Amino acid sequence: MTNVLVTGADGFIGSHLVEKLIEEGKKVKAFVYYNSFNSWGWLDTLPKNILNEIEVFAGDVRDPNGVRQAMKGIEEVFHLAALIAIPYSYHSPDAYVDTNIKGTLNILQAGRDLNTSRILVTSTSEVYGTAQYVPIDEKHSFQGQSPYSATKIGADRIAESFYRSFDMPISIVRPFNTFGPRQSARAVIPTIITQLLAGKTEIKLGSLTPTRDFNYVKDTVNGFVEIAKSSKTIGQEINIATQQEISIGELAQELINQINPQSKIICDEQRLRPEKSEVNRLLGDNSKIKELTNWEPKYTFKQGISETIEFLKNNLDKYKTEIYNI
Repeated sequence: MTNVLVTGADGFIGSHLVEKLIEEGKKVKAFVYYNSFNSWGWLDTLPKNILNEIEVFAGDVRDPNGVRQAMKGIEEVFHLAALIAIPYSYHSPDAYVDTNIKGTLNILQAGRDLNTSRILVTSTSEVYGTAQYVPIDEKHSFQGQSPYSATKIGADRIAESFYRSFDMPISIVRPFNTFGPRQSARAVIPTIITQLLAGKTEIKLGSLTPTRDFNYVKDTVNGFVEIAKSSKTIGQEINIATQQEISIGELAQELINQINPQSKIICDEQRLRPEKSEVNRLLGDNSKIKELTNWEPKYTFKQGISETIEFLKNNLDKYKTEIYNI
């Protein structure tokens, strides 16, 4: 059994990845954010038979000593821990530098010292900024349109430097917009669905014209697993994308039609990004991941939305639909 560590295991994508790795027969250590409530985030909702197979390590990726301790005896690291909310990055950029850049540096330094066999660093399509051409391949230029995206660019480049400087077995995994069960309401799809399920007839959103390339979370984690399996992906930056796009307005109207056709969309000023910070178009090229691995998306957008709606129906009490979640 391969010993693997997942940072950010208590989060949305991380908890799904933990489940997938257990299914793949890996011995999983889940790095969760330490808190005095002893909460393991979404891992707390997993079935007992899965939880019993996981070793949980509570710590903070900003602490190099804790990171090193967690990585001892680990062969593969899936580094997902990050601050990801763009609005929050506008007023707390220091926290993003500490978590996203320094946290990644801590993983890389420990991996170098411990001779870790494989490290996957999680990037984001936000590093590209508004598309200068589509579909966006891995050669597209970077543009820091928010403090969040700037810190992810910094983390990516530090990871690249460790691969080039120390010949470390690093891959940069770059998912486009992921959605699905367990996603927080700071993201657009659960924001729309939870407002509708709560019976609201005025659905508050920011800009409706930007387009996004949405991955269902199970396809995203399959991408991580397939990238880790392939030696061809070492030293590479790899998109996980569907190569399809939909505007936020079209998405919202489709969800309204499915859940409550009487609802209408209201533009909420506080949800708008600053004009030069808004990423207007994201449409990813997935040819590289298909070339280097056996990955193919297995879920249609319709299937993913259906599973997401069902999850949110059953967990609506966990969401604060009356506030703007940043």
